[in-house]
Amino acid sequence: MMYSSRRKPVLYFKEERRFLPWKCSVLKLFGLCMVLVLGPLLWLQLSCSGDMSRAAVEDAHLPHQPCLLDRQAPTADDPSWGPHKMALLVPFRERFEELLVFVPYMHSFLNKKKIRHKIFVINQMDHYRFNRASLINVGFLESGNDTDYIAMHDVDLLPQNEALDYGFPDQGPFHIASPELHPLYHYKTYVGGILLLTKQHYQMCNGMSNRFWGWGREDDEFYRRLRTAGLELFRPHGITTGYKTFRHIHDPAWRKRDQKRVASQKQEQFKLDPDGGLTNLRYKVESRQELTISGAPCTIISLKLECDQNLTPWCLLS
Repeated sequence: MMYSSRRKPVLYFKEERRFLPWKCSVLKLFGLCMVLVLGPLLWLQLSCSGDMSRAAVEDAHLPHQPCLLDRQAPTADDPSWGPHKMALLVPFRERFEELLVFVPYMHSFLNKKKIRHKIFVINQMDHYRFNRASLINVGFLESGNDTDYIAMHDVDLLPQNEALDYGFPDQGPFHIASPELHPLYHYKTYVGGILLLTKQHYQMCNGMSNRFWGWGREDDEFYRRLRTAGLELFRPHGITTGYKTFRHIHDPAWRKRDQKRVASQKQEQFKLDPDGGLTNLRYKVESRQELTISGAPCTIISLKLECDQNLTPWCLLS
């Protein structure tokens, strides 16, 4: 029977019925004890050495598994990566299972496409309802001067087609998760999921409205802002993978959407917010941490939003 080199085998010896004679010298007894002790140890050493040698031979035939950190990363003097750098903004709250998948996946996906990028996870930690639009506004303001365009990106949406363009949207806002490709939302004015904008264009829109607490409608209002700013919306073409272009990893049974409409929210959600956005955003950054998830770097910005309950009493469910 073969034993693992990590498991010490148990040695059994046949019992002898004959006892040593009384006239046996002390020297002979000492010699016998040495044989009984050193013999099994020598056998064990030879056995383990043989196992290690066989393991070394077997390991030599195994394919090398590249470390996640070996993935291609941009260098400052490599012109093939282009001059632009994207701030990938991820509005976030308590969806750690999805984040552990999203960050390394997107880092690898963008590296393969030679897109300079920095991933910002905008973590809402106050007691108010989730506000995706305000978190994107915070991400825009906190992303720094070394990025020149943003990607508003849901944490539960993973691109599956490498033909999707994440490059600099110089012509105008570029909606990657278009209605023809998104697995769930197919109406023509939909601009949620994944949207690229230059920082200049986002500033022209005054960001997104801060009035949308809870799930939904903030991207519909932002579509109207794009039109008001005179910006032309672009979408992918030539993508043949249809609704399989993205993998949607959200589990609605495990984490339900906050779709409740409180007080006058049901009427207000369809109105354009002409004055709100970057100019009336109120928040406090609690911490800023540089983390690595499976070799992929990201910046976690934890913050608390402020709510004027006279203007938006629906920021609290109670």
